[in-house]
Amino acid sequence: MATLLLRLQAPLQSWGISSHFNMRETCREPTKSGVIGLICAAMGRPRNFPLDDLAGLRMGVRVDREGILMKDWHIAQNVYKASGAKTKDSETSNRYYLSDAVFLVGLEGKRKVLEDIQYALQHPIWNIYLGRKSFPPSQPVWLADGLSEEDLENALKSYPLLVPRAASPIRLILEQETGSILRNDVPISFAQRRFMSRNVMVTYMTLTGNAQEEVRDEII
Repeated sequence: MATLLLRLQAPLQSWGISSHFNMRETCREPTKSGVIGLICAAMGRPRNFPLDDLAGLRMGVRVDREGILMKDWHIAQNVYKASGAKTKDSETSNRYYLSDAVFLVGLEGKRKVLEDIQYALQHPIWNIYLGRKSFPPSQPVWLADGLSEEDLENALKSYPLLVPRAASPIRLILEQETGSILRNDVPISFAQRRFMSRNVMVTYMTLTGNAQEEVRDEII
């Protein structure tokens, strides 16, 4: 097994799991479905393309800078159903997003799959964005030294910080079978919008000079 690290940094990001109708929420860190969708765009995969090779990767996130949760109020006019029939003159919605967040995402799996992802991120076929099409990354997603033979946890803990920060605990979200938190964000089909759940755990690490070490677990 190997691990590939990605940098997700932008003025605005949004990572929804359970958004419905006029409420468009965001998680406080990237979702697995959002990261896989970004990779599929880079690879030029259509929505009906099988996802087994990507969904099977183990994912972790290191929060190098917590984003500021913000909300916009939107109004859409001349709203239509998928059938083409007009439903109403206008529809309002509340849309949440993260401002100024920076994440280091790790994907653990077979090296060949990760090499294909790394190449696609360097030569994307379609535009990539961080949760919504209006949120492009402000820095390259791929990292020149992002592919390594380390396991997921060690790769996330040992990689240098992406942005300067004070010596305060850094949040880690790790996909783990024994994790106490359930996330329904593993895509089965983007075309049919079908997802399954995974278990994750939240831990923290702190900085001591240039060293990084885990300090405690948190159940939320």
